[in-house]
Amino acid sequence: MENTTKKSGGWRTNKWIRAAIPALLLHCSIGTVYCWSIFSQDIADYIGFSKGATEWAFSFAIFFLGMSAAFLGNIVEKDIHKSSLIASICFAVGMAGTGAFIWYGGQNKGSVIALIGIYLCYGLIMGIGLGTGYLSPVKTLMLWFKDNKGLATGLAVAGFGAAKAIASPIMQAMLEGLGKGGIYKMFLILAAVYFVMMFVGHLLLKKPSDWHEPQNAEEKKSSLSVIKMRPMSNYIGIWLMFYINITCGLMLISQEKYIIKCIGLAGVVGIVSTVSAIFNAGGRLGFSTLGDKMKDRNSVYKLIFALSITLTAIVVVTGGIAKGAGNTALTILVLALIMIVNAGYGGGFSNVPTLLSDHYGMSNISAIHGITLSAWAFAGLTGNQLASWIVSHFGKEIKVDGNLVNPVGYQTVLYVALGLYVVAMLLCLFLVKPAKKEN
Repeated sequence: MENTTKKSGGWRTNKWIRAAIPALLLHCSIGTVYCWSIFSQDIADYIGFSKGATEWAFSFAIFFLGMSAAFLGNIVEKDIHKSSLIASICFAVGMAGTGAFIWYGGQNKGSVIALIGIYLCYGLIMGIGLGTGYLSPVKTLMLWFKDNKGLATGLAVAGFGAAKAIASPIMQAMLEGLGKGGIYKMFLILAAVYFVMMFVGHLLLKKPSDWHEPQNAEEKKSSLSVIKMRPMSNYIGIWLMFYINITCGLMLISQEKYIIKCIGLAGVVGIVSTVSAIFNAGGRLGFSTLGDKMKDRNSVYKLIFALSITLTAIVVVTGGIAKGAGNTALTILVLALIMIVNAGYGGGFSNVPTLLSDHYGMSNISAIHGITLSAWAFAGLTGNQLASWIVSHFGKEIKVDGNLVNPVGYQTVLYVALGLYVVAMLLCLFLVKPAKKEN
């Protein structure tokens, strides 16, 4: 293997150095967007706004991630070096800008300028970096790992999911160690660190030399014309089941730490959250690798939805969240639900590019994948907000081990998620037709 690599150009033609490592550098950097819950309260306190007001920065980041991927997918298709450089610059500038506006907000408590600045930097600018950074390595990975596309994309997307587990304790330590103003200092320091990581990934990322993008009009078709090669209902089904899986995942994940407190595990919230993040990353790698072994990769989604429906239904029927405190069996069921939903949420992300490539081929996969990520954009606006609305309108807060929680509200979130998962399963079974992987 080593001799073969040397003969064919050494590191310049090594799929790990030219695809896997740069993908991890990019995704492990941008995946830290999910660390928002670690410091959102600190930002709110420092600039003098409610946590609810600052939460929109995260929602905007996910929205612009999906929309930038949708609108800039053609740039990624044409030039991954340009798109990965855009990602590196936008993500770092957005993070540094967020730090600057947090500092300004600390000097001018309650300043609307500070809040809007954070929305623009963390939401819009970082969002563009997220979308282009997420897309840039995916097609390259599938081209280098032709026989194990799921494993390759799963590895990179697992980096996105694992970023929270890796960065959270580091960020927590920085917030505590940097003293007064640690929140804005942390953003400025990490902006520099992540720029270096992403820029190295940008320099290393390269498509294999034996792949040539279509050049003439006959070879190069528009994304829409490629999608229309199969029944339009097929693509609509993929988009909708992807959207529902993300929405349901965000509904539960956004309430995760409160549910953990509700079942009497307030003392180990951090540990359970770390384990769930590992399941999220493991689901990205595990489900996508499993997809490589299946004739129809859509079977992975059937498995994800079947597991999610089963566990959600069991917790709903048993009233696991409301009755879990002090009941070991129900506590285990609720924890199992949290882990499975996290794994399925991650698996949905890692399987969508390979599922799309099975249906529509490789030529326009970056652009088609980008359009499909618009589902993530809308789910980012609806998932968290829908769960928050349900919890605030159903049930009432009670104390469990001294913590204010709303068991009825969280159970109601599960009722809605269960209904949505059933809809996703029906779409998966009846709209998304089988595709041969040779496509």
